[in-house]
Amino acid sequence: MVIVQLKGGFSNQTIKDVDYKELLKNGLRLEWDITHKTCTGCQESGGRCGRSRDADFVCYCPNGTNHPLICNSGGGKGSSRWKIGLGIGIGSLAIILLSYMIYLKKNNSSLKSRLRNSTSHPQSNSDMEECNVSFEVPIFNSTELEEATNNFAASNELGDGGFGTVYYGKIRDGREVAVKRLYERNYRRVKQFMNEVEILTRLQHKNLVSLYGCTSRHSRELLLVYEYISNGTVADHIHGQRANSSTALTWQIRMGIAIETATALAYLHASDIVHRDVKTNNILLDKNFGVKVADFGLSRLFPNDVSHISTAPQGTPGYVDPEYHRCYQLTEKSDVYSFGVVLIELVSSKPAVDINRERDEINLADFAINKIQKCAFGELIDPNLGFESDSEINRMTTSVAELAFLCLQQDKEMRPPMDEILEELNAIACNENAADVFAYADEGEGVVAPSPSHYDDSQLLKNMQLTHSPVSVTQKWGSSGSSAPGVDG
Repeated sequence: MVIVQLKGGFSNQTIKDVDYKELLKNGLRLEWDITHKTCTGCQESGGRCGRSRDADFVCYCPNGTNHPLICNSGGGKGSSRWKIGLGIGIGSLAIILLSYMIYLKKNNSSLKSRLRNSTSHPQSNSDMEECNVSFEVPIFNSTELEEATNNFAASNELGDGGFGTVYYGKIRDGREVAVKRLYERNYRRVKQFMNEVEILTRLQHKNLVSLYGCTSRHSRELLLVYEYISNGTVADHIHGQRANSSTALTWQIRMGIAIETATALAYLHASDIVHRDVKTNNILLDKNFGVKVADFGLSRLFPNDVSHISTAPQGTPGYVDPEYHRCYQLTEKSDVYSFGVVLIELVSSKPAVDINRERDEINLADFAINKIQKCAFGELIDPNLGFESDSEINRMTTSVAELAFLCLQQDKEMRPPMDEILEELNAIACNENAADVFAYADEGEGVVAPSPSHYDDSQLLKNMQLTHSPVSVTQKWGSSGSSAPGVDG
């Protein structure tokens, strides 16, 4: 509607009643009946203000249409704000979803990497916390050990240490040491590392290798530091690199090795520990041919209230208890079987496994049992020991072979415990009236286990308060994890 304000005393009237000629003579002023707010709303919605043919307000829009107020019926400025808010909300949600997808992808990739490599660092918390008890251990700096071993030079390599290579070194305080370096940085190797630390910090015995310490779980590498034993292994001396040297082991030395090794194993069993890898390569000799039993990576703490531990067979071919291998039941008698193989090695100078022997004799235990059952000791015992020329050596080597025969029985119940084996060895060495170690049945039904009196020191060992290795710098490692009974490593 257009309101016309007339001059010259005319009253207001509608435009169709106006005399235009007269109106134009007097002049006129048109006044649109439209508020500023209405036009502003149209302009904010992107349109242009205008009038229809009926003089009504119209908002002409860019798309060619027109609307009575604004181009978008949703409202001008409010609509824009709503659009902006919606856009921001959708954008934020998209960013959050994208970030979450990236996180899941990275996390999944990291998990796959951990499963492939078990751990990118040997000191992974999940690995290092496998210990079931807290214990203290002297801590060495990895840089010092690198210097001590000349950066683990090949010329310093001493040999294989079960789960790592062993290097000779000399640390800053002047001590000579043997440093074991892990082969691989995986769960199984780290578990063996921790197991050896735990076992050796519980024990202290003259016939067990001493643990000086190890690196921190936060160091670049996991390294074990032992006392250095300079004279190699029993295997080196009886059928290895030193076998034909001027220091070849006499029978008297071998008898001492048998007794001291039995002493160490009796101590372990009295301490409720099964070594699980008894072999001549793990029996070290000092300069006086004193024994140091080493390598406790596979050893197990044995609860007092169980007869066996169900676990997957581990050990070295030629030494593994056949009943343990067959039934997956680890007992102290598994060490007894392995020690029986060691005794046969000492009297025969033959390795536990030799593929150059006849098919039925590749395994030394089988070879020995066959010869002893036939009383063919001359075909088993090393003649270089004086078996044929010295009656006393003949007596001792034959008696030791008979004792080994009992240790090698397929039925673990037929094997004597380590304390009785130690007693028997001492009796053989002293030429005392040792108990008959076995007797053949008339129909070849097997052997009868001896029943000598219990070794006097066995109960003393049971009652001993275990001491820890000397600690200069200590760090406590521990875990709340536990190991449930079952088949494990």
